[in-house]
Amino acid sequence: MNELRAILADVVTRLFTERVTREVRQSAESGMWPDALWTAVEENGLTLPLVPEARGGAGGTWADAYIVVSAAGRHAVPLPLPETIVAAWLLARADLEVPTGPLALAPAQRDDDVRLTPATGGWRLSGTARRVPWGGSARHVVVVTAVDGRAMVARAAAGGFGVEPDRNLALEPRDTLVFDRTPVTAAPAGAGVPPDAAWQYGALARAAQIAGGVDAILKSATRYATERRQFGKPIGAFQAIQQNLAVLAGHVAAADIAAAHAFRAADRGDALFEIGVAKARTGEAAGIGASIAHQVHGAIGFTYEHDLQFVTRRLWSWRAEFGGEAWWAATLGREVALWGADALWPTLTAR
Repeated sequence: MNELRAILADVVTRLFTERVTREVRQSAESGMWPDALWTAVEENGLTLPLVPEARGGAGGTWADAYIVVSAAGRHAVPLPLPETIVAAWLLARADLEVPTGPLALAPAQRDDDVRLTPATGGWRLSGTARRVPWGGSARHVVVVTAVDGRAMVARAAAGGFGVEPDRNLALEPRDTLVFDRTPVTAAPAGAGVPPDAAWQYGALARAAQIAGGVDAILKSATRYATERRQFGKPIGAFQAIQQNLAVLAGHVAAADIAAAHAFRAADRGDALFEIGVAKARTGEAAGIGASIAHQVHGAIGFTYEHDLQFVTRRLWSWRAEFGGEAWWAATLGREVALWGADALWPTLTAR
């Protein structure tokens, strides 16, 4: 990590440690928008790491964004920060204005049919986008779709479409958005941006959040194992607990490596393969890691009064969004099969 990224990591950690309290998470889960937290995040420039400086952003890289997104997962930040980062990048690449305020990213389901059509003086958006993260809370929704085989980016303002509220297991908004010839601002996507960019880069963001989340539960489990005493000594002194924590640490390391590598690949260009690997590997880490963390904590970890469940409920939700590990494993398997046996090792090592 270079000096600038170390400074960014310090700023993000300090901000989230101070501002993302139990009370903030609980009020967000009850439906209250954490306005003060969003203002602090926006004022510190954390929403625009991928937007060029000429457009008011930080002009950073995906590797810089990884620091912010993984920290958002580590601290269970109840904001659409990862979605805003990706959506702002898409708008900037399409040479569209990047507005202030939270942004949502759609479609979030591969089989959703959202159509962009030309109209007098502009563009219209029609169709239904299901389970859009924070769709009803965002000031604008950024939609990526294809028109005549070409990727297009559209920006729809809140109030111009219908919202059917819903939530995931972590009580984060996952809303259905209904567009009925909604007027939007649209432009061709930037070079290299695919028509399913919302799906691909949504998966990339979730991988980073999961990597941060499993790191958080490892720290929580390790700390609890040194504090909780049984039979006259800390439970962390028992071999079974040590073994479980070692397994969890291995998954945390693998998740971080896979997700960080995918973000570096995004800086190079086509990162679909690395995104798939990261989403599958972090999804596996989420399932096994949450199980171990709850075993170490015992019944207390499941209570709403303990912080562990704020993270594990998100891990269980995030691993299924933008493709679970089974979907991505099948996709990767088909791609690898097309390479042929002789090309497998050279291709993997070259990436």
